[in-house]
Amino acid sequence: MPPAEDLLPVHVVTGFLGSGKTTLLKRLLADAAFADSAVLINELGSVSLDHLLIDYVEQETIVLKNGCICCGVHSDMRTALAGLLDRRDRGLVPPFRRVFIETTGMADPTPVLNTLTVDDMLVHHFRLGAVVATVDAVAGLRQLSNYPESAKQAIVADRLIVTKADLAEPDRVDALVAALRALNRTALLEVPLHGPDPGGLRLDEDIASPGRAREILRWLPADDAPGDGYLRPRPANRHASRFRTVTLTFDAPLDWTVLGTWLSMLQYRYGDTLLRIKGLLNIAGADRPTVLHGVQHLMHPPAHLDAWPGGDRRSHLVLIGDLPDEQALLASYAEFDSWRG
Repeated sequence: MPPAEDLLPVHVVTGFLGSGKTTLLKRLLADAAFADSAVLINELGSVSLDHLLIDYVEQETIVLKNGCICCGVHSDMRTALAGLLDRRDRGLVPPFRRVFIETTGMADPTPVLNTLTVDDMLVHHFRLGAVVATVDAVAGLRQLSNYPESAKQAIVADRLIVTKADLAEPDRVDALVAALRALNRTALLEVPLHGPDPGGLRLDEDIASPGRAREILRWLPADDAPGDGYLRPRPANRHASRFRTVTLTFDAPLDWTVLGTWLSMLQYRYGDTLLRIKGLLNIAGADRPTVLHGVQHLMHPPAHLDAWPGGDRRSHLVLIGDLPDEQALLASYAEFDSWRG
């Protein structure tokens, strides 16, 4: 397996129908900071790129003036990525340093994330980058309440961008931000009035790089915050209300073997309903903080920060999904730790 720094980051752009994914992609493709990119779009014809086009490589591939490559995805993602690598290696398309994948508006993005982390071919060339979800300020509350896909898109995101904030009443925007924070307290959340600033997303940096270490502070609960947060939509919702964010805090350093085995059991028990795992951990015997990421059944290799981003050296583990509450999970870990010891 090549080291992570040698793999191409794949950033996933998701969001419900009409939430502004196309607008975000157009801004990304027009920004010099994201030149040398490849973009996989489910329906290439639905994205208006006329002002950026320079050449068609083949029926489903176009090259833009700034060197970006856009490909239509009409089969599976693995085939599209493999084809993109093949065309690059044969000199049919320019080299690229990153890939963006746009999901359809009604898509659950977790299969895309899983494919990127388990496929034997893809993991030797690509690594999962950031997951960016756009949420419509006008319709977002209704979509989160009525469509489980919308809630899942928000839950798995590393970046949440509230779009069309200038078209919604301030109270509605505030209510949407509160609902998104209840679903996902760890994501960076942006509410731009005139569209997101692509250059400010800093998507290529690794989560454990010094430039983004301060973002991990967002994972930690405020001193006066409850252990878990809920989306409380109107009663008609039968899906999104299942999901909660639970933050587990451990005062003593953790045994890596015990924690890993307990998390594996948790993933086995809750399967597809354990959507995200994020941790900033004090591991016994380690001189640096350990950063942990997981998506459903899968865990990324742990990364390490050079130093703690704050004075708090306790371990914090954030779990998002259809889960028991904080006390039940802490009791489960304590019992397992005692039994293992």
